[in-house]
Amino acid sequence: MLAEEWFKNARAVMDKIERTQMENIRKAAEVMADTIEAGRWVHTFGCGHATLPVEEMYPRIGGFVGFHPMIEVPLTFFTNIVGGMGIHQFLFLERAEGYGIEIMKSYNFDKRDTMWIFSHSGINNVNIDIAFEAKKIGMKVIVFGSANGAEKRITRHSSGKNIFEIADLVVDTCTPLEDASVPLKNHFDKIGPVSTIAFVTAVWMTITTVAEILADRGVKLFIHPSHNMPGDTTAKERLYEALKEYKRRIAGV
Repeated sequence: MLAEEWFKNARAVMDKIERTQMENIRKAAEVMADTIEAGRWVHTFGCGHATLPVEEMYPRIGGFVGFHPMIEVPLTFFTNIVGGMGIHQFLFLERAEGYGIEIMKSYNFDKRDTMWIFSHSGINNVNIDIAFEAKKIGMKVIVFGSANGAEKRITRHSSGKNIFEIADLVVDTCTPLEDASVPLKNHFDKIGPVSTIAFVTAVWMTITTVAEILADRGVKLFIHPSHNMPGDTTAKERLYEALKEYKRRIAGV
């Protein structure tokens, strides 16, 4: 069954992340923990399906204040497929050199911040522009994506570099560059991509490590609680406390 083949492929990716990427996940988490402890932001960015790990981590139950999603709506394309803000426009914009520079102008940053970028291929210009701009400010740049063999890829950026070459730290999501993983009879293209589950796996391995580091340091985390649990009479108050802290910090961004 193809369902079992996809499941086997997804599990193999997750197992490989655990087997090969724990050291880099720990290093990335330490950088992020330093940023959050300083009262600053881990900015998160991606394009297309690489916005999904950004949306997954914050705000949501079990997430905590310190991660600032930079979601550029025209770069998501999930609402409209054709017509306004369709895939044609998205593909043009993510490859448009200079667009990332304009995105960065809309925010205030600090050298103590961290820029966390998700890019499967590492070759598109928006992500690369943002990485370069973040490094100019003095931020650490952390990139998650399909990094194996990236040195052989032809970047679309005039710098001649892909995003993995720019990053201070890279976590390889251990996914094939083509992403889709299951052959289908009578068809040229495969089905069953695995990059999203790899991104989300690596995200929560990282964020739980950040939380562990900060808790060990005695830093209070403002965690979004589940507000669906019967008998939890203070969940709403804890949620409002987290949102109040987010608003306090975002006033500087």
